[in-house]
Amino acid sequence: MSAWLTILGVGDDGVEGLSPPARALFDGAQIVVGWPRILKSTDLSGKETCTWTSPIENMLEQIREWKDRGVVVLSTGDPMNYGIGARLAAHVPADEMTVIPAPSAFSLAAARLGWRLQDVETISLHGRPVSLLQPFIQPGAKVLALTGGSETVQEVAGILKKRGFGGSMLNILEHMGGENERLVTRTADACEGETFADFNTLGLECIAGPDATLLPSVPGLPDEAFIHDGQLTKREVRAITLAALGPTPHALLWDVGAGCGSVAIEWMRAARGARAIAFEQNEARVALIAENAVALGAPELEVVAGEAERALEGQPAPSAVFLGGAVTSDAVFETCWSAMAPGGRLVANAVTLEGEAALIARHETHGGDLVRIDVSHVANIGSRRALRPRMAVTQWRVTKARAQ
Repeated sequence: MSAWLTILGVGDDGVEGLSPPARALFDGAQIVVGWPRILKSTDLSGKETCTWTSPIENMLEQIREWKDRGVVVLSTGDPMNYGIGARLAAHVPADEMTVIPAPSAFSLAAARLGWRLQDVETISLHGRPVSLLQPFIQPGAKVLALTGGSETVQEVAGILKKRGFGGSMLNILEHMGGENERLVTRTADACEGETFADFNTLGLECIAGPDATLLPSVPGLPDEAFIHDGQLTKREVRAITLAALGPTPHALLWDVGAGCGSVAIEWMRAARGARAIAFEQNEARVALIAENAVALGAPELEVVAGEAERALEGQPAPSAVFLGGAVTSDAVFETCWSAMAPGGRLVANAVTLEGEAALIARHETHGGDLVRIDVSHVANIGSRRALRPRMAVTQWRVTKARAQ
């Protein structure tokens, strides 16, 4: 099938900035689809217009009915970079679309600031929780962020100040490529109460203060980074557990018996786009998981409350499973094992004899590795110091065989 859907990226100057081939496609369209801000600034004489409504997927069938009439979708910048083009590509085959991008906001911002784009983290905070920024706040890091308006800049400044990064530089790039283009630079400490143009991109230079809270992106955050009631996979064991689970981009983890959510949260922080579902039956801990997820930059963590065996039913197949609770339950294990995709990884930790016996029995059936993790910490004994051991953890690691 020939392409019937055209997606054009435009800058702040609208269709006037289109290349001749892109302008020809626009001029030949009978129907133009876009967001109100773009349509309002475009000469649409003689064309039908359609404004996106939410959810976007509900409009797809309507757009398909216009196949023979010439449909153009207008998008800001690069439609395939956090834009509508990427959403449409999930529903329309690539050979049915023509996509002509404009320079993305990230490209324009890097050009304005003189930053090497390959050395910069890029993120969208437009229509997304601002706490997604948390894992990117590292000393010396540069971040380019799409925003949801002036209020996003203030929220980012608040997060930076709370983390001890108040000296960080905020470069607010307004209306790039348009007549009202402006660059405003402020420290996070100095921009409180100031209003910026709603159409802006944020260039962040992270500068850690002497009392900054450093939360590295590698697994093994300090235990005190989490709010918990004692049900926490401790730092050293957590780092080993995440290494065994092996987070990968966009992979899904089931964290069963999640406690305060530490393993699921670190899984999501460790790989771009990694997803997790935290299963926890204790209502108070469910609230702790949600609070920790927001504070540590994993606000999209899904939390499912209830008894594990029932809560697992009907959930999407995981790429990996961590059993931190219900280790002795054969029913929970069988549900997890059956649901996990071939090649998926399961890691289970036990500290009781009963839990250890269950892992030994499963190891005999399914193979994998059994590991004993012993960690000691320094403690005062009178006027002397000694290394005091914590409870040993038996860990079972196994990969589900791929179909032959």
